[in-house]
Amino acid sequence: MRRIEHWIGGTETAGSSTRSAPVWDPATGAQQAEVMLAEAADVDAAVQAASKAFDDWREVSVVRRSKILFAFRELVERHSGELARMISAEHGKVVADASGEVARGLEVVEFACGVPQLLKGEFSEQVSTDVDSFSFRQPLGVVAGITPFNFPVMVPMWMHPVAIATGNAFVLKPSERDPSVSNFVAALYADAGLPDGVYNVVHGDKVAVDAILDHPEIAAVSFVGSTPIARYIYERGTSSGKRVQALGGAKNHAVVLPDADLDFTAEHLVAAGYGSAGQRCMAISAVVAVGDAGDRLVDKLQSLTEALRLGPGSEKSSDLGPVVTREAQERVTGYITRGADAGARLVVDGRGAQVEGHEDGFFVGPSLFDHVTPDMDIYTDEIFGPVLVVLRAGTADEAIDLVNANPYGNGTAIFTSSGQAARVFQRRVTAGMIGVNVPIPVPMAFHSFGGWKDSLFGDRHVHGPEGVGFYTQAKVVTSRWPQPTDASGAGLSFPTSH
Repeated sequence: MRRIEHWIGGTETAGSSTRSAPVWDPATGAQQAEVMLAEAADVDAAVQAASKAFDDWREVSVVRRSKILFAFRELVERHSGELARMISAEHGKVVADASGEVARGLEVVEFACGVPQLLKGEFSEQVSTDVDSFSFRQPLGVVAGITPFNFPVMVPMWMHPVAIATGNAFVLKPSERDPSVSNFVAALYADAGLPDGVYNVVHGDKVAVDAILDHPEIAAVSFVGSTPIARYIYERGTSSGKRVQALGGAKNHAVVLPDADLDFTAEHLVAAGYGSAGQRCMAISAVVAVGDAGDRLVDKLQSLTEALRLGPGSEKSSDLGPVVTREAQERVTGYITRGADAGARLVVDGRGAQVEGHEDGFFVGPSLFDHVTPDMDIYTDEIFGPVLVVLRAGTADEAIDLVNANPYGNGTAIFTSSGQAARVFQRRVTAGMIGVNVPIPVPMAFHSFGGWKDSLFGDRHVHGPEGVGFYTQAKVVTSRWPQPTDASGAGLSFPTSH
């Protein structure tokens, strides 16, 4: 059985780990590897390696850091196919989807390559007589990322390239469900010339998470995952004096107005709802059909949903692959059953889906509900599977009120041909990322990613300008160089400019 170990100080090691967890092949249901689960001592070893590396890395010029990131970027692009296949093998998503994940992660690396520009400070001359003032930003030290299974390359790349570029050393705790790519990325960093210890990986479960949150030498923690865990991460991390950004769950709505191009809309909703088997924090999982758009839209969604091809992620003919584990499969099918029992119309039923030759795989067929109401748990809960639900609203205002009443505020979208309706929507809706005729409005790397309400704990979004701010702290210097003959002008009153 292949064993996946930690990456600490530039080498793979089992460290103090005596426990392990299975890594499954979601398409077959068979175990393909085991991953070592870190103890607190392993986290401490990674932190000590990172702390030692930070002392030197923070002194490396921004130009040299940029060159290493450029080299890393070239290596990621060169090995993008291999990374995508590794993701597909452990996550289950189709290779084309995994390739898109790598490409979006690479955009953040490219953003971080501009670190000389990103870290430019400000200078004000003569703020008072013979006095100048200027500011600059410095790294925090050792920072950590705790990331989910659904994007094992992209989500960590929202964090570590920016943290490393700005002079920090990084400890990653990826999901134990698809851990291999994190070690592969570590090897690419080493090949790019990154000094040992600047990037470390500890695999694990709650033991490792708590050790990270409690470790006194970790200055900041970034997290992406479910809302209950995000809240826990934020509360425990901040109580230990850390800077924390914790991105939580989502129930992303798409509001469809009667004037929308329904063929265009239906195609994009199906792609956004069922891509990656619905295991995306930015998946559209709730559609709000306004007025007479409902029946026409549902007919088109049904036709497109029934045409989707379910199969292993490694096969080019597959539109969507399995979910990540047997437990996930059982959870999703349980929601489908409860939704039907609650009175929603089950238009397409994905329960019992079978793929020839892969009967033991963790497959759930794409499922579509209509006439869902806000009290049903298929609406209130984040299902994280290939389940798309349709609600009805009489007016655009009612649809906006429905979106705003939901406790999540990650992303939302509107489909319309009216610029005025889109403008009203984007101003009134309470969500952090908004699409206009774009179903998955994930910002480009030079903007920042983050939601509102129960989708974010903390005040900083990830990557982009807010990511740079999160991983650095500011200094402001006020300076004067008096001549020996100058009068001091000192006094006991509060100093003012003159």
